[in-house]
Amino acid sequence: MQDFIDQTGRTIQLHKTPRRIISLVPSQTELLFDLGLDTEVIGLTKFCVHPSEWFRRKKRIGGTKDIKVNIIQELQPDLIIANKEENVKEQIEELEKHFPVWISDINNLNDAYEMMTQVGRMVNKEEATDKLIGEIKNNFAELQTDQLTIKTCCYLIWQNPYMTIGSDTFIHSMIEKAGLINCCAGKKRYPTISIEEIQGLNPQLILLSSEPYPFKQKHIDELQKELPAAKIILVDGELFSWYGSRLLKSPAYFKKLQEEIR
Repeated sequence: MQDFIDQTGRTIQLHKTPRRIISLVPSQTELLFDLGLDTEVIGLTKFCVHPSEWFRRKKRIGGTKDIKVNIIQELQPDLIIANKEENVKEQIEELEKHFPVWISDINNLNDAYEMMTQVGRMVNKEEATDKLIGEIKNNFAELQTDQLTIKTCCYLIWQNPYMTIGSDTFIHSMIEKAGLINCCAGKKRYPTISIEEIQGLNPQLILLSSEPYPFKQKHIDELQKELPAAKIILVDGELFSWYGSRLLKSPAYFKKLQEEIR
């Protein structure tokens, strides 16, 4: 038996290396795939779209905030991997009465590295995890951020009402890694924001995320009328918000983004 402390400070006990794993978080599902845990992962959410082959053939246990506890009971996992923000507290509390539930809490890149390290330990993939983290760190180290003339930005994740991101979020840390300055850094979590507030902040750049709200060109056109001085572009939300192995791709994406706005 081995004890593991999750990122919320809880201790879970694993009697052996897990062989029946359920992931309740899309970015962590992709991490498990990239660690080579094909047979071990037996369930995932309907939002775990990467990898597509798992999405097609693995058992789906509902959404991240609409977990089907009865399906999980039938699958009898020996490890459930969840997230404090993405999953519902009451559902997790019900699951942990019956199964080991390890919960991540990701607010910055270091938290993501720690999550990957701990997951690697639990599933006996420490060498592969260390290699993955090393590659991600090297990719970010090569990213240059000192030549941008456009710096201040407002990152929008929702419409009607518009919602942005505060400084205590993982997306904020990715904005900083891209060399940008979050105009809403004084706010917390995911606050609503009005057009008038955005106008008052006068950002040079507005980033419209592809998720959770699927912004399109028509939304650029609508906002451009209200904010004619700002450069407004669509961005890949996964590369700003997924904190698993998809981080391998984020630095190259940020480099292309810099070239677009420079």
